[in-house]
Formats: sequence, C-alpha cells, structure tokens
Amino acid sequence: MTQTQKILVTGATGTVGRQVVAELLDRGHEVRALTRDAAKASFPAGVEVVEGDLTEPDGLAPALAGVTGLHLITFGGAASSPLETGPRILEIARSAGVRRVTVLHGGGPTPLEDAVRAADGVDWTVLMPVEFMANALEWADGIVTNGEVREPFVDRLSAMVHEGDIGAVAAVALTREGHGGQEYVITGPEVLTVADMVRTIAAAAGREITLVELTEAEAVTQWRAAGLPEDVIGFLLMVYGNTPEEGRTVSGTVEKITGRPARTFAGWAAEHAELFGGRS
Repeated sequence: MTQTQKILVTGATGTVGRQVVAELLDRGHEVRALTRDAAKASFPAGVEVVEGDLTEPDGLAPALAGVTGLHLITFGGAASSPLETGPRILEIARSAGVRRVTVLHGGGPTPLEDAVRAADGVDWTVLMPVEFMANALEWADGIVTNGEVREPFVDRLSAMVHEGDIGAVAAVALTREGHGGQEYVITGPEVLTVADMVRTIAAAAGREITLVELTEAEAVTQWRAAGLPEDVIGFLLMVYGNTPEEGRTVSGTVEKITGRPARTFAGWAAEHAELFGGRS
C-alpha cells in the first residue's frame, strides 16, 4: 500500500486542478486545496480548503505546513498573469519539507516553470498535456441551440487527453518515487480529427450534429465575438493550423505512469452527453 501523504493543490478549482484533487482522494491521500476565496470554492468531502494567493508567496507558509507534495500552476492573481514568484514559492516549499512538485505546463516558457526546473532539493515533474477533451464543451451551446459545430481546420489531428488522466499522472508523480526531473507529454489513446470528435459527440448524445467548416477569417471573427484576446486567437490559429507533432502523436504516458490505458474521447463524450442535449 502507498503511505498516505498530504498534498497541496493550487489552481484547485480549475479544469485540471479539480482532477488532481479527485485522483489524490481516490488514492487515499490527504488533500489541501488552495484558493483565493474559500467561500466561493466547492470541493468533495474530506478536502481541506485554505486561502492563499501565489502572487503573495510569503503568505503560503501555513498552507504548506505538513505537506509532502505541491501541485503548481504557472499563472495567478485576479488577472491570471504569468507568475513571477516561483523562486520564493519553491524556497518556502523546501523549508516546509515539500519533497515533490508538479507544475502544469502553460503552453510555452514561463517564469514559474523555469523556477521549478531550477529548484534544488525537490523532485519536480513538468506535466505537458496536449489539447483537453474538455475543450469540446465550447461546442455545447451551438449544438444544443442549432445542432451544429462551427470550426476551422476540421481535418487537423489531435491526440486530445481526458482531463482526469492529467490528474492521474499528477497524483502518481506527487506521491511516488521515480518521477523527479521528468517532463511528461500527456495524450489520449488515439488521434482524432474535428470531424471524428463531432461524430463521437453525436453518437453519445443520440442526435444529429452538423459540422460547419469555417475559414480562418470567419474563425477569427467568431472568436473575437466570443471575447477571446488577440494573443489567444493567434495561439489558436498557430496550434490548430499547424499542430505540433507532440499534439498529434499518442505518447503512452498515461498507461506508463498510472498502469492503465488512457481514457477515450468516446468515454468522455458519454460522461458529458447531457451537456450536448443528450437524454439523462
């Protein structure tokens, strides 16, 4: 049996953070969740909720007391800006006795990830997931309202990953030996096109869904109307229009690290079918 450990999860209300919390609980560990506003946070029973802000690291010492593992994100504060406080966070974590740190890669170089990689005295692991299956939730309104998905680059390839599998890899790296100094590209078990994804959601929801292919210009107009910042729009055009090899290649990391196969998009779609207008 794995010895029970206490882990501090930052970004615990996020798509991945919630999964890290759930996986740690399932594995019998104690979880402390960091949030800037505990009154607005909701977690499963048994999770200790503490308030703190990664932009103010000197206030984190109480949250880190008695913790053996720390899961970090690379942005923070009300504006979700890239964190510049990594060195101080790591210094306090080491002083508190933290032995293992995972950091969720932010899509490119960030000051906090650089600080984690440079940290002495802790076993760090960088988690580098590709496209989240949860991104497909952005289509839910269009599917429910109009029965259609409007996207550019419909033939692009993606080895998209179930967010629960990211949490599972993080949980292992935070509680077991052998993952220090590693960076893990985390993918699903298959490579899909947008058309594949839409067909899979349609089958899970039991309804017809039309895929409308947009030009780049039409996609930009749609994204701007949705309020996406220009830097995000540029990033989407880059990764969707010319997906990096690691984003369209199955890595096998989930099975290697957790001992079980990565979860499929068909399974994810079944879990979320009601959100796409499927029957309960």
